[in-house]
Amino acid sequence: MNQNASIAESPSGCSNLMIRAPTIANIPPSKLHWPRSYLSKRFVSMNRQFRLVLLLIVSIAAGVGVWAAFRFTAPQKFWRRAEPANNSAPINYNDTERWTRAIEKVKEERTAVVGDAPLDVPPELRHYEDRHWFLATQVAEVKKQNLQTCQDFLGVAGMILRNELAPVPVVTDDYVLFGVGAKADESAFTRYEDDHTVGVYDETELSAAYQRLMNERQQVQNSVTQLKKQLASLKSRERGRRADLQKQLNEQQQQLSSIDEEKAALDQSYGQPREREKLFSDYKSLQTLAQEFRGRTYDISTGTDRQALKIAMLSSLRPAALKILEEVAATYHKQFDRPLPVSSLVRPEEYQHVLRRYNRAATTIDTPPHSTGLAFDIDYRFMSVPEQNFVMNELASLKRDGRIEVLRERAANFHVFAFIDGVRPSDDLITAALDEVGGSLPDDSEEANDKPSKAKAKAPRKSSASHGKSEPAQQTRKATHNKSAARKRRR
Repeated sequence: MNQNASIAESPSGCSNLMIRAPTIANIPPSKLHWPRSYLSKRFVSMNRQFRLVLLLIVSIAAGVGVWAAFRFTAPQKFWRRAEPANNSAPINYNDTERWTRAIEKVKEERTAVVGDAPLDVPPELRHYEDRHWFLATQVAEVKKQNLQTCQDFLGVAGMILRNELAPVPVVTDDYVLFGVGAKADESAFTRYEDDHTVGVYDETELSAAYQRLMNERQQVQNSVTQLKKQLASLKSRERGRRADLQKQLNEQQQQLSSIDEEKAALDQSYGQPREREKLFSDYKSLQTLAQEFRGRTYDISTGTDRQALKIAMLSSLRPAALKILEEVAATYHKQFDRPLPVSSLVRPEEYQHVLRRYNRAATTIDTPPHSTGLAFDIDYRFMSVPEQNFVMNELASLKRDGRIEVLRERAANFHVFAFIDGVRPSDDLITAALDEVGGSLPDDSEEANDKPSKAKAKAPRKSSASHGKSEPAQQTRKATHNKSAARKRRR
């Protein structure tokens, strides 16, 4: 053993190796007669060896400590930190198998139970005495928050790119999208302004659009010419045949006019250099969005991908509305162990007009609620009476809290509109919005809703107040609506 080390007995009886630093006192007397220079060099050398040995021991101890820390503690901490990240993993927005199972659960036949309470629509889900107040409330929120609505799919894309809309998965444990984008088609994306549309293309697709219109027009024109010849060859007694051919001719001539109108719209828009470049820029923006949109790439030059992209874009909501949807869906799923069916989310005004052909409840006012991204519809067609009552009570509670506007529509939907800051617009703002929603309203409520005053008379005082209407406000609304009607009669 080195002369600078010694064995010492520990209190526990174990031998510990103790390293003692070399000093002049440790040098044997026999060596002290050596020259001072030699002793100094020897002393420095021994100190250097001691430092090297000490550094080696410390390094080994530190390495063991670091290894033990990673071995026994770090993986656990890392796992705990990574756990939330697993919950926010990328969502599969096109989980077809899971969606199919969820829809089967939605449509699953319910068994009626004797003693179940009858359907009871709370006053909060009925129309107001002035039915315009419902839409005016939603318009007032748009004015209050200075929101930008979407006219077409270009508008939806802009809201998505500005992060104003959040993605809504087609299916989760708590809800499933059921009918969202059902009327989306394979047609080209268009810009919608003043009730007119113009296709959005790049240079290549614009040329193809002109060629398509020319071919279609030639085909229809040939059909018109043929029908006219057939009509001219008929005898006077062939009235039935004449009426049938005339009907076909009228349809073909109407189609011919539509083709000419579409070509005129292209000429007007793409014939102006500034407008032409703007439309080309719109196309590039859509193309950029489609390259990586929610886990998938879309080729907007093909019809099937255009349709799929439209449906994906319609699967969006503003965060405030999505939060309400998730809350209601979670309570419903917990109570009945089935996903909440959601039939509509954001809808641009252009798409709203398409829906109006099939759904009379799709309003066509200047500011449709769904174009704001704050509205969504819950489909109650397959719900049992207890399920409907449960959902309606949940929605009524949210309305009493001032967080939403809601209506039970006759078209088998609960229409829900979320207020961004959870605060209902003031009566003054709603009254000011009445003129904008004046005129005819969609026939969207239950027959019972046509007489809300009776339901309100039976309701407790608190329920009436929950509608957010004071008596002076009701009188103001009546006076405003009467003035609006009088102005229209004078016109």
